[in-house]
Amino acid sequence: MLLLFAAGVGTAGFRHQEYRIPLLPGEQQTVWQVEARIEYTALGGPTQIFLTLPPEQTGFRLLEGTGAAPGFGFDVDRNAEQRRAHWTKRHAEGQQALFYSLPVVEDPAQIVEPIPPGALIPPRWDEPYLTAARQVIDSLLPITADAHSMAVQLVNLMTSTPADQNMSLLKDRYDDPELLARLLTTAGIPARSVQVLLLEDGRRRQALMEHVQVWQGDRWRLYHPTTGPVPDSEKLLLWQTETPAVFEVIGGTSSRVTFSMISQDRSMLELAEESREPGFALSLYSLPIAEQGMFKLIMLLPVGALVVVFMRILVGVRTSGTFMPVLIALAFLQTDLLPGLASFILVVAFGLLIRSYLSSLNLLLVARIATLVILVIGIISVFSVVSYQLGLIGGLTITFFPMIILAWTIERMSIIWEEEGPKEVLLQGGGSLLVATLAFLLMDVGLVRHLAFNFPELHLAILALVMVIGRYTGYRLLELRRFASFEPR
Repeated sequence: MLLLFAAGVGTAGFRHQEYRIPLLPGEQQTVWQVEARIEYTALGGPTQIFLTLPPEQTGFRLLEGTGAAPGFGFDVDRNAEQRRAHWTKRHAEGQQALFYSLPVVEDPAQIVEPIPPGALIPPRWDEPYLTAARQVIDSLLPITADAHSMAVQLVNLMTSTPADQNMSLLKDRYDDPELLARLLTTAGIPARSVQVLLLEDGRRRQALMEHVQVWQGDRWRLYHPTTGPVPDSEKLLLWQTETPAVFEVIGGTSSRVTFSMISQDRSMLELAEESREPGFALSLYSLPIAEQGMFKLIMLLPVGALVVVFMRILVGVRTSGTFMPVLIALAFLQTDLLPGLASFILVVAFGLLIRSYLSSLNLLLVARIATLVILVIGIISVFSVVSYQLGLIGGLTITFFPMIILAWTIERMSIIWEEEGPKEVLLQGGGSLLVATLAFLLMDVGLVRHLAFNFPELHLAILALVMVIGRYTGYRLLELRRFASFEPR
C-alpha cells in the first residue's frame, strides 16, 4: 500500500517536473512571441536564406517555430551546431521579406547544462597587433586572479580615459566584442563572441546585441564589451553562440534581419500540450474531445469512492446502496447541488407513492423494477415540462440522473419501509444524500478536477488510502455515542 501511494505521487511529481504539467489549475507562464524579419534584394536566380536559431538555454523553453514566406520552400536544419531555418526558391527577383515566428516561454525550471569549451585555439594576430595584445595581457596578469577578474580589467582598460596606447591601436582594428574575446583567448581563457536579444514587450525592428561569454569555473558568464559583467540576464535571450552567422543570404544583396516581440500570459497546461512532449502522447489529452469530456467525469469516481469508504467505515453513516451516493454526486456535478437535491427528493418521493400501489399488484421483481423505470421516466418528463413552463430552467437538469439507479433506489427504500419502518428509510436516505453531498463538494473543487484528469496516476494513491481504511476494524465515530453514559471516576 505504501508502494502504491509512493508510485502514484512519485509518477505525478515526475510528470510535473519533466513535462511541466501544472499542479494547480489556471497556472500561467509568460510567453514571448519573437518574430524575425529578413529583408533582402533577390538577384533574379536561385536563392537560399539561412537563419540561425537560438540554442536550448537555462531560463527559457523554446517551442516549435514557424516560417512564413509566400512561394518559398522552408525547413529547419537540425544537424548543424545550432539549428538553422532554411528558405529556398528557384527564381526570385526584387525586394523579398521572410518571417520566422518563435514562441519562447519564460521557465525558471528549465535548466540546461552548459557545454564546456573545446580545445583552446589562440587567435591569429598580425603585427603590430600581436605585440600590442601581448603587452596588454602582460600588464594585467599581475593584477588578476581568474577569468572573471581578467575580463573586468580588460573592459576597464578598453573604456579608460585617457586610452592606453596599445589598446587604442587594437580598437582601431577590431570591434569591442571581438577584441575582448580575442584578448581573453590569447590569455588562455575560453571566450566567445555571442549575439543576444533583449526581450522588451512591444519592441519592433530590434537588432541583436553582441556580447562576450567567458568560461568561469563550470559555466559561461556574460559580459558587455563596454560595461563589464551583465548582472541580470533574465530578459536576454541567447540567439547565436557558434560559428554560423546569424543569417546568410545566397543569391541576394542588401540583406538585414530585425526582430519584433510581444509578451503574453498563457496557460501552462496549454503550453505543455502544445510542446508535444512524450508524456502527452500517453495522456488522456490524446483522446478525441468527446471522450475527454467523458473521462473528466469518470476520473472523479475514485474520489467519490474514497469519500464513501471514509464515511461508511470510519464515520459509520448508513446509506441506501453501497456506492449509490457516488452516482448521485456525479449527477449533482451536472445539475448543481441545490437543484439536484430538490429533483432527487421529489422523484424518489413520487416514486415511493407509486411503489406502494405496485405492492398490491403482486408483480415479480423484474417486472416491478421495469415498471418503476418506465414510471421514473414519466415522472422526470412531467417535471421537466412543468419546470420549463414555469420558467424554472434548473428543473430541466433532472434528466442527468441515472434512471436505473433512481428506480433501484425507490425499490430498495420501499422494501426498507415495509421491513424496518420509515425511520430507517429516513436514516439511509438522509445518509445517502449526506455522503453524496460531501462527495460532490470534494469532486467539484477545481484542484481535484485538475489533478484527477491531468495526473491519473494519483488514483494509485487513492487506492492505497482506500486499502488502508479498508483494514480498519475498530469503532466507528457514530458508535462512540454508546459510551456517552459512562462517567469517568
